[in-house]
Amino acid sequence: MRIWTLCVVAMAAGASPALAAGVESRLDQIELPPGFSIALYADDVPNARSLTRSHGGVIYVGTRREDVVYALQDTDGDGRADRQTIVAKGLDMPNGVVWYQGDLYIAENERISRLRNIDQRLQNPPKPEVIYAELPGEAHHGWRFMDVGPDGWLYVAIGAPCNVCDESDPFSSIARLKPDGSGFEVYARGVRNSVGFTWHPETDDLWFTDNGRDWLGDDLPPGELNRATEAGQHFGFPFCHGGEVPDPEFGKNRDCADYVAPVQKLGPHVAPLGMIFYTGTMFPAEYRGQVLIAEHGSWNRSNKIGYRLTQVTLDGSSATHYAPYASGWLQGQKAWGRPVDLLQLPDGSLLVSDDHAGVIYRITYHASSS
Repeated sequence: MRIWTLCVVAMAAGASPALAAGVESRLDQIELPPGFSIALYADDVPNARSLTRSHGGVIYVGTRREDVVYALQDTDGDGRADRQTIVAKGLDMPNGVVWYQGDLYIAENERISRLRNIDQRLQNPPKPEVIYAELPGEAHHGWRFMDVGPDGWLYVAIGAPCNVCDESDPFSSIARLKPDGSGFEVYARGVRNSVGFTWHPETDDLWFTDNGRDWLGDDLPPGELNRATEAGQHFGFPFCHGGEVPDPEFGKNRDCADYVAPVQKLGPHVAPLGMIFYTGTMFPAEYRGQVLIAEHGSWNRSNKIGYRLTQVTLDGSSATHYAPYASGWLQGQKAWGRPVDLLQLPDGSLLVSDDHAGVIYRITYHASSS
C-alpha cells in the first residue's frame, strides 16, 4: 500500500545541525581548480540522487534508498536552500526526476508517474498520476534515470537485471516514450546501467555514462562515456566492454568493432553517474561545452577509485583529455561523500548531489580568488 504525505521543513541554519557541521567541516578537503569554491546548498537531504529544476527555480530531488521526492527552494536568493518539502512519499526507488512543462515526472522501478502543476501545489501536492506502468520489476539496476530530450520525449534508462547477462528488450537499454505514456520504444541497446545522460547543446546527440560489469579484476573494464547519434545503435553489453574487452562468457565469436565504442573510457569501477555539458558563463571559457561527470566511486576494487567529479575535454565529438575536476570525498580508503548528479543553475553555478552524505553542494567560480 502506498501512502502519500506532505512535509515542509524550514532549513535556515540547517535542519540537521550535526550533519551540516560534519559535512561543512570537511569541505576544505575538496580539491578544485584555482578560483573555484564549494559550499552546502542543502544540508539534510537523505539519499539525494537525481536533480531537476523547474522554471520557477524549485529544485526537485529523487532518491533511491528513501521512498520520497524532495522539493528545495532558495527563497531569499542567498545560494542556499531554506525550504524543503516532501512532494511524494511511499515510492519504489524514485531515482529519476524531470520537470517538464509544469509537471514533475518521476521514474520508479516499475512505473513512471507525474505531478501536475507541481510548483503551484507544493503545499498540497497531488497524488502522482501513473502514465506508464510496464517497466521491468527486477530490482537489480532498477533505479531509473530519466530526462526529457530535445524531441519532447521522456528518455529512461533500463539497466541489466544482473552483473552480466544477455536479456532481451527492454533490458540493457535507454528507452523513450511520449509524456502521455504512449509510444514506448527502445532507443539504444547494449547499455549495462546508465544513471546519467544528456544531449549535446549544439548537435542534440544523446550522450550518456555507463557502468561496466564487475569481477573482471581491479582494472577492467573501464567505465564509459558514450554518444548515440541515432536510434537503434548498440553499445556492446554484454558482449564487449569499453569498446575493446570481449566478455569471457558472452563475447565468444563476437567482434568488438561491431558495436559503438565509447567516446572516452573512464576509470575502472569509478561508477560514472550524472553528467552535463557546461554551458554557463560563470566558469572560465575553457569549460564551456565540456563534459563534467559525477563518479560515485568503486565498491569492489582492492583500492578504491572515483568519489569525485571529472572533466572530459572535447574537440568536436572527440575526447582529448580526461582528468579529475573535484576530488577529496575519498580520504585514503574511506569515503565521506559520493557524488551522484549534476545540475547547472541559471547563474552558471553547479549543484552536486551526494547520496552518502545526504547533502547537495554548490560550486561557484570567482576570478578574483584564482
